[in-house]
Amino acid sequence: MRIAVTGQSGQIVTCLIERGRAAGHDIVAIGRPELDLANPVSVICALQAASPEVIVSAAAYTAVDQAETNSELAHAINGRGARAVAQAAKALDIPLLHISTDYVFDGTLDRPYVETDRAAPTGVYGASKLKGEQAVLAVHGDNSAVLRVAWVYSPFGANFVKTMLRLASDREEVSVVTDQLGNPTSAFDIAEGILQVAANLASDTDPALRGIFHMTAKGDASWADFAEAIFAASAARDGPSAQVKRITTADYPTPAMRPANSRLDCGLIARIHGVALPEWRHSLDSVIARLRPFAN
Repeated sequence: MRIAVTGQSGQIVTCLIERGRAAGHDIVAIGRPELDLANPVSVICALQAASPEVIVSAAAYTAVDQAETNSELAHAINGRGARAVAQAAKALDIPLLHISTDYVFDGTLDRPYVETDRAAPTGVYGASKLKGEQAVLAVHGDNSAVLRVAWVYSPFGANFVKTMLRLASDREEVSVVTDQLGNPTSAFDIAEGILQVAANLASDTDPALRGIFHMTAKGDASWADFAEAIFAASAARDGPSAQVKRITTADYPTPAMRPANSRLDCGLIARIHGVALPEWRHSLDSVIARLRPFAN
């Protein structure tokens, strides 16, 4: 299967290239300058030139705090850029998988969010991603799947796992928020889920396969729980480790408000697409192993 994916160096893109090519797929990663999400004309031209069978819309403006002061750019990339990707998929008459986020929710529920829960983003980043979802479904909803992911980590790019290991390399204690809950999810697992959903859409026109789906790892944790698991896995491989000092969100203010509850219920994608990502601790161990190449 020939899959065009927007972006060239993001965590999901990098893992999709690795896992997709290993599975025999032709993965074409397209980014700037050929494809610039802030320039809709370039998006449509680049994707049409790639002649894919499926498009994965993975590139995005992901600087959550900076989005608060760069609202126009965030909406241009995550909203209008997503619309341009959908327009390209519609013109080519092929399936589109659009990657979205838990930040479309305000985090006030006391249970994991399901796809039909009301979206109510609290910041610019979440609002811009919600606009992207809406644009994709408005333009090409009859042949698109919006996949909401959360707390993504991998051996690549900037992410929480790599930040914790960097901090632990020169300090004995790290302060980490304990009152925000979510589903830590390996980008490798997300890539495997994308490939399965893409195959389903390419081979079956059933409308039930289209729409919005939550796709995160099994199990949840606080950021502090996640940090402790990172340090334990790293220490087992003689890597950097530190004690976790549990703090509250109020102790660590940020320009953008984070959802207190980012947990996503993934029952729908399991039933409809047969996608059930592994338990997060298992996947974390394999990512730490990739980051500690000298380990036994």
